[in-house]
Amino acid sequence: MTTTSRVALQNADLPAKISTSPQTPGAPRRSAGKIDPTYYWMIVPVLALFAFFITLPALVGFFFSLTNYAGYGDWKFVGIANYVNIFKDPAVLQSYVFTFLFALTTTVVVNVVALAIALGLNARIKWRTGIRTVFFIPMVLSGLIVSFVFNYLFSNTLPVLAERFGITPLTSSILANENWAWLAIVLVTVWQAAPGATIIYLAGLQSVPSEVYEAAGMDGAGTWRQFRSLTLPLIMGYLVINVILGFKGFLGTYEIIVGLTGGGPGMVTQSVAMRIFSGFTGGDYAYQMANAVIYFVITLLISVIQLRLIQRRGVSL
Repeated sequence: MTTTSRVALQNADLPAKISTSPQTPGAPRRSAGKIDPTYYWMIVPVLALFAFFITLPALVGFFFSLTNYAGYGDWKFVGIANYVNIFKDPAVLQSYVFTFLFALTTTVVVNVVALAIALGLNARIKWRTGIRTVFFIPMVLSGLIVSFVFNYLFSNTLPVLAERFGITPLTSSILANENWAWLAIVLVTVWQAAPGATIIYLAGLQSVPSEVYEAAGMDGAGTWRQFRSLTLPLIMGYLVINVILGFKGFLGTYEIIVGLTGGGPGMVTQSVAMRIFSGFTGGDYAYQMANAVIYFVITLLISVIQLRLIQRRGVSL
């Protein structure tokens, strides 16, 4: 056999020798399919805490929703009587109507305002960084503190100014008006929630290449045409995220309503969350726990629908 043939045979055996060579000294040996114990040390404590603070209280609450427990004293099973009575309770149904209308209205207004602010802050304007800081201040303030401040403005400052300028409908506090109290809640919520949505829109606007607008300008597209045909489609994923996160968050509104109206006048601005919490301390524990279970199922269904929409848009949260 020639020397060339011997070299070829040796080279042919080389991969097999390399593949069967021992591992590098000091490297950990891990069989296929075996999970590193470190993962258990990280996951098990989290699962235990979640089960203790979330799952267990939820199961206990569901158990008591099948009783007549008032939050103290004795109790007995009543089956699904609480659930049946909830669907017959006009006060509970009114809180659901208000909560969903509030969440829908506020979601629309917040996204319109946030997108307009983001477009302005993304433009080449003077003192852009400082202006951005001013717009984002409401986001870091407590909702309860903000609501107390606006409560004073709506109840004292605004009526005085309205009386001075002759605006008769505003001479009394709108928080005491059944027809306008909800509007005050929407305005304050938008004031605090818009900065968070603005940050997401700014991230989307800055991801759009400037060359796209330069090419559109050369083709004669105006500002409105560029926004409708370029900007909006390119940031649609960010719009979907803002709508979904906003609507889900506004369904659980509580702090701002407590600070502004306390659910009044009467109960026209009482949200589902307020009604549930009021039952826990008002001797209506089991009844409102059943209400909480129903509300959980509704929000869960909404979340599933929202996830489907996200998957269709190809957006990842």
